[in-house]
Amino acid sequence: MSQYFQIGERVLWNPATGVAQVFLRAAESLATLTGLPPGLGPMQADECEIDLEVFSTFVDTLIDRYARSNHVILRSLMEGFTATAIVLVDRGGGQLPALESSNDPSITALVELSRRHHVAIVT
Repeated sequence: MSQYFQIGERVLWNPATGVAQVFLRAAESLATLTGLPPGLGPMQADECEIDLEVFSTFVDTLIDRYARSNHVILRSLMEGFTATAIVLVDRGGGQLPALESSNDPSITALVELSRRHHVAIVT
């Protein structure tokens, strides 16, 4: 079984059910950190609708929070979700200003991780 993360009819990601569940729960958890909604709808009939504008704002805020944090464990917990989310925003055509305006080496590493995720993410 697999799940679909999509914008309208456009599928951005088709992970296994367990991976999709972890991703959605991570988004819920990180939403408490940002105070923002994640922009991911409920999983219905194996489909999760992404509100690209809301999701992009959420991910951009996570990137900014990641860059400002000096807490090694928090950053580690954020990395996998954020790198995957960067790929989804990119595939959806969204913008992430926090990536464009940063010369922070940790953000460069996060972008590199997202590139590896891009190759691994099946649509």
